[in-house]
Amino acid sequence: MNNQASDIKVSEIMTTRVVTIEMDDRLTVAKEIFDHAPFHHLLVIEHNELQGVLSERDYLRALSPNIGNINETERDSETLHKRAHQVMSRNPITIAPQHSIKFASQRMLEHDIGSLPVIEQGKIVGVITWKDLLRAFSSK
Repeated sequence: MNNQASDIKVSEIMTTRVVTIEMDDRLTVAKEIFDHAPFHHLLVIEHNELQGVLSERDYLRALSPNIGNINETERDSETLHKRAHQVMSRNPITIAPQHSIKFASQRMLEHDIGSLPVIEQGKIVGVITWKDLLRAFSSK
C-alpha cells in the first residue's frame, strides 16, 4: 500500500474473524473465550443482529475480586451466571468498512471505546480495535 495511513480504509485492516455471543449467554461463556482466545471484545447478538459489545473490561468490572480465591462466596460465584445482556454496552458505536482509519480513530477517541464493530448493510463484517489502528499508523 502506498497510501498515507489516514487514507487506509477500515476494511483493509479490520479483523474479519469476529467472535459473537448471544444476549442470554452466561458470563462463563465470555470467561472461556477471554481465557483462551486473543480477543478482548465480544459482539453480542440476537437473531444475528448486533445488540451490544462485551469488552473484557466490562466483564472484569462485573466480576467479584474474590472469584477463584479462598474468599470466594456463593454470591461471588453467582456473578458468573449473569447474562451477557446484563453487562454489555448497549447501542454500540459502529463504523462502515469504507470509512478511513482516521475517522475510526476519531470515533474511538470521541466515545472513549477500544473497538468498533464494522457493519455493512446491517450485517457484521468485522471489528476494528485500537491495536489495529496503532499497528496501521505505525507501519507507515
